[in-house]
Amino acid sequence: MHSEDDPPPSLAPVVWAPVQPLKGRGTATRMAHRFMRDAREAFDDGWGGPVGDVSGDEGAGPAAPHTQVIWEDARSALCGNDSPDIFFEQSVNPYRGCEHGCVYCYARPTHSYLNLSPGLDFETRIIAKRNIAEVLRGELARVSHRPSVVNIGSATDCYQPVERELRLTRALIEVMRDARHPFSLITKSSGVERDLDLLAPLAHSRLAAAYVTITTLDARLARVLEPRAAAPHRRLRTIRALAEAGVPVGVSVAPQIPFITEDMEQVLAAARDAGATSAFYTVIRLPWELNALMREWLQLHYPQRAERVLARIQDLHGIDATARIAGKSYDSSHATRMKGSGLWADLLRQRFEKTCARLGLNRQRTELDLSQYRPALARGQGVLF
Repeated sequence: MHSEDDPPPSLAPVVWAPVQPLKGRGTATRMAHRFMRDAREAFDDGWGGPVGDVSGDEGAGPAAPHTQVIWEDARSALCGNDSPDIFFEQSVNPYRGCEHGCVYCYARPTHSYLNLSPGLDFETRIIAKRNIAEVLRGELARVSHRPSVVNIGSATDCYQPVERELRLTRALIEVMRDARHPFSLITKSSGVERDLDLLAPLAHSRLAAAYVTITTLDARLARVLEPRAAAPHRRLRTIRALAEAGVPVGVSVAPQIPFITEDMEQVLAAARDAGATSAFYTVIRLPWELNALMREWLQLHYPQRAERVLARIQDLHGIDATARIAGKSYDSSHATRMKGSGLWADLLRQRFEKTCARLGLNRQRTELDLSQYRPALARGQGVLF
């Protein structure tokens, strides 16, 4: 009901509520995904504090959402890959979504297929494939299966916080061990150290390798860029623990974000000193909704350089003037999406290659042994030879 003194609803002033960072979360909004017909934005209706503040205290920030685990029964485990710019042919991921909350995660848009937001939903609604180990065992037991190195955690981190209790990744490693199937895993969590009792003997048999992602050594930056991942110094300790256990370990300095992650050389040197023998990098990619999410994050945390960062990302991906006006920041071409193209991409490549050469990284490639795989072992049967 409106009195005669109230302005008509269509003429009432609308004050959009400023987006605020959420402590411990990479994104600040539950943004609409690309398949939604309706989009909603919060606005200040004048009834109190910031949107999302349920405490009643003035100045209190929005309440941080809790993590929810959603169980899923997987119909398949192994995912094939034929992209020429990815170094493995098969992967397995025990989780969808990731509580680490890395704002740059290229997997965020996949939550849209679940009718969930690539923003907060991606890091607060974690899909756990409770039967993933049993399904993988069945696939490895097939006589038709052709072994190639399987990567665990290629999409979302296989050692994110919920793994401490659910232990799905450990179950996958046990299946790989039983089948004598080679695999690699990539993580930015110290949780991988829990499974050294499995990884060390498998690595000794040339059946396992690990990669640890360290985007920056700047702890303050890491807290807002990757809020629930292990701190940079802790990841260096994880590299050391893996190396001392005899597990071949490499470091991923990905993604490189212009004017944000500027200490690549220092990261590579620290990782080498901790025991890493190989390294790789990619440039930041902003497919689908990730483009808007990254823009929002930059305005929240680095407003003074947001436009400069986005312009350089567009340079790295060869975005022309017309596409820039439309807001495009990414080119999905397999030839350039990982490393970029043009002058800035070439300078980044030179920095990486010269630093690796100086530090002695990537001198030898870790070759895992495919010949030990036996499908009968996955089925629990013995073999004569």
